Amino acid sequence: MPDYTAAHARAGIDAKLPSLETWPNHFPGYEITVRFPEYTSVCPKTGLPDYGAITIQYQPNKSCLELKALKMYLLGYRNLGIFYENAVNRMLRDIVAAIRPDWCRVHGEFTPRGGLTTTVEARWPRSGGKGPRRDRLEGPARR
Repeated sequence: MPDYTAAHARAGIDAKLPSLETWPNHFPGYEITVRFPEYTSVCPKTGLPDYGAITIQYQPNKSCLELKALKMYLLGYRNLGIFYENAVNRMLRDIVAAIRPDWCRVHGEFTPRGGLTTTVEARWPRSGGKGPRRDRLEGPARR
């Protein structure tokens, strides 16, 4: 099998996915956590299926994510060739663009392949600014 290529590395980053819809937020200063335990995508190099759970946490500003649209968006990854790292970062990019939250965190826990379990986390804002405190996070991300 050929080495990883630039095409493998960029696969899925700009693919068309269902739109993220929003609705107006009427309350300040609270957090929303959405967990999607049935994430699937495809490895862009091998074509083998990837499985995992995605947790999205954010503090809404003026808009919230509409959950049915979010589910359809996440299901759009099902046949998409994309690496774990790119999927999590793309989700963060798309969510932030849709709702401009005060902060957002996307956490992916992917099932073992070849004896390795992979966890990927991306946050916005990327550095500085406010975000969820580590001591308030749930699950394996807590240290």
